[in-house]
Amino acid sequence: MTDAAAIALSATAGVFGGAMNALAGGGTFATMPALLAIGTPANVANATSNLALMPGAWASAWSFRGELRPVGAVSVRVLAGITFIGGLAGSVLLVATPGRAFDVIVPWLLLVAFLAIAVGPRLGRWLGERVTIGPTALMIAQAVLGTYGGYFGGGVGIMTTATYGLLAGETPRTMFAPRTLMLATANFAAAIVFVAVGMVRWDACLPMLAGGLVGGWLGAVVGKRLPAAAVRWWTLLVTAGTTAVFFVRAYG
Repeated sequence: MTDAAAIALSATAGVFGGAMNALAGGGTFATMPALLAIGTPANVANATSNLALMPGAWASAWSFRGELRPVGAVSVRVLAGITFIGGLAGSVLLVATPGRAFDVIVPWLLLVAFLAIAVGPRLGRWLGERVTIGPTALMIAQAVLGTYGGYFGGGVGIMTTATYGLLAGETPRTMFAPRTLMLATANFAAAIVFVAVGMVRWDACLPMLAGGLVGGWLGAVVGKRLPAAAVRWWTLLVTAGTTAVFFVRAYG
């Protein structure tokens, strides 16, 4: 692939990734395959994708700032602080993971994300009828999500959507603002570590970052007008397809 083609592919993937993160999460499902296609090792591709999508995530979070409110009686500031610490821990764990091991792990992480969004709403309603879930459970779950976001990031927005529905009774549409803020926070924490250890492919990261900014803004604009069902089904479709591709790549 020529340098110009690689730059164009990276930028286009950034647009789609930024828009997907703004709508329901899963932007890594657009950026990771593009980075792998231009010959980037999986762990470096993940770190590069994380940094490239971060400004777009912050652009989306800024667009949704007027809709920020507590989630399940926990303030977004507390959740963001927990996410930042978890993101640092997850990114350090990624740096310590060998590249081949990461290739094998990734498909299973994607499968977990798919199952979370597929059954999360139903499971949340079932649990809500039987147990009372308080703020402590939500904060513990946010710590896990932050760590996962720093380690991989693929599907973390989707998993956050499922978690907030499960523990706080939120709908995909009402959680646009807090979910996008958490995604941006985890990306920022991880980016600090990835840049510090030199785990970023800059020639692909910069055009992808520019595309992510555009996509994040467009996704936020579109997201304010989409029904919750459309967001959920689009997310399921993209997640299922990407999960299948990564399983074939790792085990086929």
